[in-house]
Amino acid sequence: MEQNILDCVIVGSGPSGFTAAIYAARADLKPELYTGLEPGGQLTTTTEVDNFPGYPAGITGPEMMMDLQKQAERFDTKVHYEMITKVEFSKEVGGVHKLYAGTKEIFAKTVIISTGATAKYLGLDDEKKYNGGGVSACATCDGFFYRGKDVVVVGAGDTAAEEATYLAKLVNKVTMLVRKGEFRASKAMIHRVQNTPNIEVKFFHELIGIEGENNLVERAVAINNQTQEKSTVDVHGIFIAIGHKPNTDIFAGQIDLDENGYIVTEKGSTRTNLPGVFAAGDVQDHIYRQAITAAGSGCMSAMDAEKYLAELH
Repeated sequence: MEQNILDCVIVGSGPSGFTAAIYAARADLKPELYTGLEPGGQLTTTTEVDNFPGYPAGITGPEMMMDLQKQAERFDTKVHYEMITKVEFSKEVGGVHKLYAGTKEIFAKTVIISTGATAKYLGLDDEKKYNGGGVSACATCDGFFYRGKDVVVVGAGDTAAEEATYLAKLVNKVTMLVRKGEFRASKAMIHRVQNTPNIEVKFFHELIGIEGENNLVERAVAINNQTQEKSTVDVHGIFIAIGHKPNTDIFAGQIDLDENGYIVTEKGSTRTNLPGVFAAGDVQDHIYRQAITAAGSGCMSAMDAEKYLAELH
C-alpha cells in the first residue's frame, strides 16, 4: 500500500496550532491539523479575550478560535476533529514520523506539537458550575474584570504569589488560601506578597465550596484544616493558581521533557531534540502562557519546519 507522507502535521488547535497552520499553509506545506478533544484549546473556556491585538472591542475565546480556524482553512489547511493517541517519532534527519488517531496511521516529514497545557483545578463541582462566572485560572486573562472588587487566590507556589500580586494592583482586596502553614513560592515572591498591603494570607485554609446566584460567584467557602472551622469570604472572583499540566503524556519517553513535563526546545527556536519535530505554545512555555505568545511561537514553528524541509532537498 502506498504511504501518503505529509509534509506537515500539526497536533493541537489553540492559537499556536492554528497560527502554525496559517504559516505552514502559506508556505505550501499543505498542513493537516488534528484538533484533539478540546478544539480551540484553553481559550474556549475563556469568556472575554481583551488582550489579543486586533480586537479593539474584545472577543470571546471560542469566537477568536473560529476566526483563526477559518483563516487557516482559507489557505487549505485540512482540519481533522480527531485526537492523536500515539506517536512513533523518527530519530533520523529526513525520517518519517508516524502518528495514530485511534487506528488511523498518519505519516509526516515534520510534526508541530501544540497540545498546550491544562490548568489544574481542585476538582470541586462548584468550579465547573461557576467557570466563566467568576472562577478562573488566569489572572492576566481575567483580572481586569474584577477591578475594585474582592477576589480569592488559591495556591501556595510562585504561580499563586504572582497571580495575587498582579491582581492586588487591580482589585480592592486579595485573600490567599494556602493549604499548609507556609508558602512553596520562592523567597522573592513571598516578600512581594508580604509587602503588598491589600493581600491577606490565610494559612491552613482550603477552598471547599463556592456560592452565588445565577452561576455568578458571590462567596468562597473555606475550611481551616487545623480547627475544621468553616468560614465564608465575600468575593466576585476566585482564581485557582495551583499550576498547569502540559499535555505531553503521549510524547514521554520519545522527546526531551523538563522536570514538569514541558517539551524542551532549543533556545530561540521551536526545535526539539528530534529532527523534524517542533513544539509551540504552552506545551513548551510555562512562563508567559498567553494567547499572543502561543501564536508567535506557532509562527516560529511553521518557519522552522519549512526551513527543515528546504534543507532536506
